[in-house]
Amino acid sequence: MDHRGHREEQRDKRKEPRPIARILLRLKNHLALCALPSALFLCVLCGSISLAKNSVPNNQSRQPLPPEKRISYQIKLALDFEQRTYTGSERVHWVNRGDHPTSIIYLHLYSNMRAPDYAAPTAKNDAGQIVSDEPRLNISEVRLANNDVPVPFTLDDDASTLRINLRESVQPGNAVDIQIKFKGSVPEIDPEETGLVTHVLQQVSAAIRSTRELRRARDTNFVCRGVMMLSTSFPILAARSGDDWFRKIESSIGDALTTDTADYDVTIETQPGVKIFTPVAATLTQNEKTESSRFIGGNLRDFAIVAGRDLRAEENRVGEVSVRSIYRPDHEVIARRVLKIASDALRIYEKEFGALPLKTVTVVDAPLVATLGSAEFTGLGAIASAFYVDFDSPTMRNMPDVIREQQASVEDSLEWTVAHVVAHQWWGATVGNDPGREPVLDESLSNWSALLYYRETHGEEQTANALEEQLRGVYRLYRTFGGDDMEASRSSREYRNSFQYAAIVSSKGALMFEALRKLVGDEKFFAALREYYTENSLEVADMDDLRGAFIAKAPVEQRRTVNRTFDRWLSSKRGDEDIGPPDPKLAEELGLPARVNAKGGGNVFTGFAKVGKFFWQQMIKIR
Repeated sequence: MDHRGHREEQRDKRKEPRPIARILLRLKNHLALCALPSALFLCVLCGSISLAKNSVPNNQSRQPLPPEKRISYQIKLALDFEQRTYTGSERVHWVNRGDHPTSIIYLHLYSNMRAPDYAAPTAKNDAGQIVSDEPRLNISEVRLANNDVPVPFTLDDDASTLRINLRESVQPGNAVDIQIKFKGSVPEIDPEETGLVTHVLQQVSAAIRSTRELRRARDTNFVCRGVMMLSTSFPILAARSGDDWFRKIESSIGDALTTDTADYDVTIETQPGVKIFTPVAATLTQNEKTESSRFIGGNLRDFAIVAGRDLRAEENRVGEVSVRSIYRPDHEVIARRVLKIASDALRIYEKEFGALPLKTVTVVDAPLVATLGSAEFTGLGAIASAFYVDFDSPTMRNMPDVIREQQASVEDSLEWTVAHVVAHQWWGATVGNDPGREPVLDESLSNWSALLYYRETHGEEQTANALEEQLRGVYRLYRTFGGDDMEASRSSREYRNSFQYAAIVSSKGALMFEALRKLVGDEKFFAALREYYTENSLEVADMDDLRGAFIAKAPVEQRRTVNRTFDRWLSSKRGDEDIGPPDPKLAEELGLPARVNAKGGGNVFTGFAKVGKFFWQQMIKIR
């Protein structure tokens, strides 16, 4: 916050506050989105993470590699669900696909990633142990698998990078097998961090103050409400571009993992009664004291794990793919709706984009923390439990009117988000990209795909409504709250929070694809997407690949216009002209300035600061 913003905030604190009833009435009518029905809830749900995108050069060969030339992991985990800990070992088969020999291999320990300003906790439990608020992954030994010889290793980058120093170099085209032993733990998240009210409040705070958000390792590695999520439970190879390793990992509002595709053979041992779900189906072995589940899958970019005693599953079959909905018992009604939406979305996308190289697609009801509405992994997408809201259930009576009156908004936004999460299996999981540098390739395209789902499922009238509420409405709401228009081509690290990211990447970026569809027509538009998908399946793509596919499929006389369309949406600030300007009526009724110059950390909405303050004070009283 700059000094000017700080002085303005102090003046607001000295002013006489408006009556609370009047403030809440304004919030009910506007922040609860009667004016823009689904925009705020979509911003909350669009705070998403899409993990494990490939960032190695595009290999144009379409021939499948033999097993010995493919990266693979053999992982064994012993999971103590009650203690939130695990021990493990993995055999990593690494292939040198570079042009030069190397004796150094890098793996990332994403569970150890911390924000720059992270302060370790000091609170202790009854046993005198410090209560950790972040997951932890520790390495005990590294050996060569073929002869069991110890290998020197170091932990770099604040223990988020494992550097293995081989005694002999690996020649180009050759491979090495490494055995690693490790142990890990995850924190327990306060359930109040995951509730619907908290999600909404966090988004309101981001809108009011342009709060800086950074994804944390605990966001997808935790235990909460009887559910354990392990998105990064083992050391995973850093990606390479030629001979260069992608060593640096850092927190941002966007995606964290950058990995190569690999084959996985994972065995997880747990106490009896703990159910395990991963991107692939399992074979289960039981004995008196433990249960062992084995999961085998190929061409995966990551391997997320969800565990819990009370988790349930329902399944549909769509062609060659099993679609699963994993949920807690009290969310059965919504989980069944999620399953239908996911099944319909998968059917539409396979028809329009091409078949998935996956056998299972799973959507999980997970208690994600506020600001994170969803998290996408290969074969598995998690949606915040807060939005599994059955408005006909007795528990809704304890919710404030500002939430209960938004049934249509919450349900529409959940449907949109399920369609978006499923689309990531095409854009991000199958077609890889560098999400930190070009999030448009996965995030924007997945969001446009949700619009396609609406068009195919609900018809043109509801599609037009969804376009206004889920895309244009998010951008206009962001601009009304003073957010600056930005180029959609920026890296994810340049966005301050999920509110800004949703407006520029998820919404503005998605609207670029709709502009391209209208420009070239459905036939050539879908031909370009199918070409892009086919040519880059299980490989990496960049913006030139996407742009080239559209230019190639466009008529000669339209190619220059297609290129200019990409430039207009990605590299210029013409959002108000192309999408819509801030809403002066909404700004006036909320006490916002008609036009706010919002830049960086100095963005403070003086006319609305106390509204947010009193909204927060009232809402946190509800339990």
